[in-house]
Amino acid sequence: MHTSASVPGGSPTFDFFSFDFTAPQPTQDADLLRQLSFIPGLKEIILLRQVHALEHATVWVLSEAKSGPKKVQVDNELLGGLSTEQGFYLYGEVNISDLRRAVTLGLNRLINGEWDLAVHPRCGTNASVAMLLTASLAVGVNLLLPFRPIEQLIGLGLAATTAAELAPNLGSIAQRYLTTAIPFNLTIENITLTRDLWGRPGHFVKVSWRE
Repeated sequence: MHTSASVPGGSPTFDFFSFDFTAPQPTQDADLLRQLSFIPGLKEIILLRQVHALEHATVWVLSEAKSGPKKVQVDNELLGGLSTEQGFYLYGEVNISDLRRAVTLGLNRLINGEWDLAVHPRCGTNASVAMLLTASLAVGVNLLLPFRPIEQLIGLGLAATTAAELAPNLGSIAQRYLTTAIPFNLTIENITLTRDLWGRPGHFVKVSWRE
């Protein structure tokens, strides 16, 4: 990627047309926080997005370790997570040494360009997008079609089917650009044992902000 062009006898100039505006930049969140620090809760939102990406990457790395060396991503459905602005909870049977390695490796792979690790098919974002899309299409169908039972039922069925088809892709887009961010500013502090409300074993991965 080229972001500048050399001018003979002068300083480099910004090359607008070759700049990738969609590629995550290492300083983007820190710069945003400095410029908009007056907005309440902004740092917590930025932290939550970065932690969310790290949670997903950690689950992917642990799934790879369980499934063996493969070239495709394999999801371990026995693992589940919950992100906060202070770190994330990971539930499931995981050795703490394996988890420590997976968190470190996931962080390194994310900041070194493996941005797809930030997106996960079982993320709650996908479910939220699916519900919102289904509700929107259902309302649209209700308004567009005649108010007769048969037409309304057919319309609702089409709305649900369409939403089911579109939701995974739209959910992935929402994750990539809204609910996750590459964790350029995270440092892993420690990992502690915990349990969920039903007594299932888990771990809490605590992180902190760095410029």
